[in-house]
Amino acid sequence: MNSPAAKPSSFGDLIARLSGLHPKRIDLDLTRMQRLLERLDHPERRLPPVIHVAGTNGKGSTIAYLRAILEAAGLRVHVFTSPYLVRINECYRLGRAGGGALVSDDELSAALERCEQANAGAPITIFEMETAAAFYLFAEHPADVLLLEVGLGGRLDATNVIDAPLAVVIAPVSMDHTEFLGQTLTAIAGEKAAIIKRGVPAICAEQATEAMAVIEAQARRLRAPLHAAGQHWQVSVERGRLVYQDDRGLMDLAAPRLFGRHQFDNAGLAIATLRAQAVFRIGTAAYEAGIVNAEWPARMQRLTSGALLDQAPPGCEVWLDGGHNAEGGRVAAAALGDLEERVSRPLVVIVGMMANKDAGAFLANFAGLTRHIIAVQIPDRGSAMPPDRLADAARASGMRVETAVDVETALRSLARLAYEVPPRILITGSLYLAGHVLAANGTLPG
Repeated sequence: MNSPAAKPSSFGDLIARLSGLHPKRIDLDLTRMQRLLERLDHPERRLPPVIHVAGTNGKGSTIAYLRAILEAAGLRVHVFTSPYLVRINECYRLGRAGGGALVSDDELSAALERCEQANAGAPITIFEMETAAAFYLFAEHPADVLLLEVGLGGRLDATNVIDAPLAVVIAPVSMDHTEFLGQTLTAIAGEKAAIIKRGVPAICAEQATEAMAVIEAQARRLRAPLHAAGQHWQVSVERGRLVYQDDRGLMDLAAPRLFGRHQFDNAGLAIATLRAQAVFRIGTAAYEAGIVNAEWPARMQRLTSGALLDQAPPGCEVWLDGGHNAEGGRVAAAALGDLEERVSRPLVVIVGMMANKDAGAFLANFAGLTRHIIAVQIPDRGSAMPPDRLADAARASGMRVETAVDVETALRSLARLAYEVPPRILITGSLYLAGHVLAANGTLPG
């Protein structure tokens, strides 16, 4: 075994060193995680009540609503989410009275170094180390509840070591990460549904028929009470407000601040989750405040100022969305359709994607909204899709496409065009690209 290395000269050095402990960035297996947690004296057994969230799309937004509602109710809320957009600190939020805060560099470095020391040089993935550090941090700081997002899949994800969560949540399941989770929706749903635990309430978003069948079967097998959208609870938009209804009654709430029809569904999933658990009593005022105040960067986020906007056409709208699969493209396109109905503008989509994504399925969602696509390279990502390949996928859907070396160049090229009406610009295709945009614009997630 290797002895622990000296304190790194920077936080980045520590992350780089931990990333070198395993030849693969993703290797789904729980044995390494279980070994490390044992060496850390099982911090996962000393956590506050856990709400465990899986799914393909909407996990982060659902967690944002859960956190905002719980904090509005006066509770201290730990949060672990992934991936981050700009700084790894975004993954860790420590619950405090009056609202949580992202972990500091010093606190996170200390937690990661403690995990590194306990691991003693054994092979382990960086995400497993990051998750172990989350459990170590959260066990050391008191809070009322922990919101825990699955990293990838569910069954063999590093977070799936919680034996008795307060509730499990399954956001919409769709095709993504097929190289790890399987080639069919049934297989992927099986991986996600594996976070369901015996007797623990399982709250489920609306799903495709084959995914729902898998989730229902798993809940029956484990005698987990299932609370499924469309069956046990409903959420709708009425007069621009969110209306939630279940067998306990109806709530008429203000619309979410987060934009898009899908955000009403994500907010409904959060409400259903908190109404299914029996530990915390949440009043209507907290639901209202949480729905209105929840924030989640790079999900149909409008950029209203910043360095990048200074390079865009005067008077334009710039929106940022980290969607990167077919379903993510669908909800972003639907949100753009809603915007077009309110105020019509020519739409330009600036897109950059990772090489393992289905660019054709993603871009097809925008074919009826725009014929102007600019394909860009995601900076500093060796596994990013080349812009020429992205351009070919756009052309296959009948869209006019050009390429640019980066987002900044794309915006400057648009600023040179003569628009009768300033355009609406969507930057999308990858959370890595979204992180670059937020950093370059000077609008870091907090």
